[in-house]
Amino acid sequence: MKSLPRAFLRTPIGFIEITGTAKGLKSLYFLDFKVKVPRVPHELKDAVDQLHEYFIGERKNFSLDLDLEGSAFQLKVWSELIKIPYGSTISYHELARRIGNPSAFRAVGGANATNPVSVIIPCHRVLGTNGRLVGYAGGLKRKKWLLEHEHAFAQRDLFYR
Repeated sequence: MKSLPRAFLRTPIGFIEITGTAKGLKSLYFLDFKVKVPRVPHELKDAVDQLHEYFIGERKNFSLDLDLEGSAFQLKVWSELIKIPYGSTISYHELARRIGNPSAFRAVGGANATNPVSVIIPCHRVLGTNGRLVGYAGGLKRKKWLLEHEHAFAQRDLFYR
């Protein structure tokens, strides 16, 4: 099988590896090591540019095609995650309610954990009960950074002091 086009982006919270097809992005994962950043394949240039803009604070929404593979349940959860606005957070319970299955909060957490394009599909915007910072495949330090970057805690701090 032919390997997918691949790009790397250095961010304030580590390197990201991005893969895609002619249809859209396939994956976006944080790396726990440094890489040499080669030339960006033309298929991934827009994704790299938009992610760079996000990380320097110039972009709040992405307009990228995605080429995702997952179960019907995972795709439903990921579709709902995209609707969480920049700078906002919800709980796993609320996410389960939004997909029409309020008791499936653990399954929602599992679908969140398998999100193949973190940041683009903002699974970092989902918090545990009482706003606890839990569950992020890229690591809780990165989740905290992303939420602080989006000022997601600023509005909540007014009410939780």
